[in-house]
Amino acid sequence: MKTILFSLPGNEELTELMATKMDAEVGQATLRKFPDGESYTRILSDVKDKCVVLVCTLHEPDEKLLSLYFLSHTAKSLGAMCTCLVAPYLAYMRQDKVFNEGEGVTSGFFGKLISGFADSITTVDPHLHRISSLGEVYQIPNKVIQAADAISEWIKENIENPVLIGPDSESEQWVSEVAKNAGAPFTVLQKVRHGDRDVEVSVPDVDIYKDATPILVDDIISTARTMIETVQHLKKAGMKPPICVGIHAVFSGNAYQDLLDSGVEKIVTCNTIPHSSNGIDLSDIMAKEVKKLMHHI
Repeated sequence: MKTILFSLPGNEELTELMATKMDAEVGQATLRKFPDGESYTRILSDVKDKCVVLVCTLHEPDEKLLSLYFLSHTAKSLGAMCTCLVAPYLAYMRQDKVFNEGEGVTSGFFGKLISGFADSITTVDPHLHRISSLGEVYQIPNKVIQAADAISEWIKENIENPVLIGPDSESEQWVSEVAKNAGAPFTVLQKVRHGDRDVEVSVPDVDIYKDATPILVDDIISTARTMIETVQHLKKAGMKPPICVGIHAVFSGNAYQDLLDSGVEKIVTCNTIPHSSNGIDLSDIMAKEVKKLMHHI
């Protein structure tokens, strides 16, 4: 089956990379707004009997969803065999239960909506907090890609004498996996409570790691408050300026600049959300997994 990829605005670079690795063409479409704010959708490429891959990362999702919906249905109306969504960052994963009376469980509603117009979904490290698998929310074939191996490879290739730092005990499992694959040591900050408002944070075995380059790793960098706090603790402990690595570069408000200003050496993210900090390319594994998933449709 022939494959054709369409990029939603802002996703052009990732789409080109994936198309090359999938030996597929990049389709042409016109997406614009009418003066009254309604969306116009036109596919200019031949999609008949082809598998259409829609590439659209879903941070700030509300303004992207209708374009995706219209593009998918337009492709089907022109004879496309299937429409596969690649959403490297997947939104609406936090509200997975009712916290306060009257709330909508939006992760389930969003999953139903996408499952209604896409035949499969591929994403990277979604926020599966209280959900054991994506299949609980999406009723279509799905694949969750883990970025840990790619991050480990980047550390191996780019950093001499690294030590991975976890901001708290909750991060230990994730940090230890990246560290193991990178062949690097790791440590987790320890909090010692002296009273209700007196909490001391220390770096265990700090003397061993004085000459190492600290690497802070997190899945989503949104407000960056946790990372900034951790940077301050490392400074106090007399460690070198750290390198901050994130999967998803959400960076709300001034978070990116605030993190830069906190005294880090560098900020590197995966290319799941287009950002100037993107330095770890996941297009290869995305291309492979999308191809595999097509056989299950």
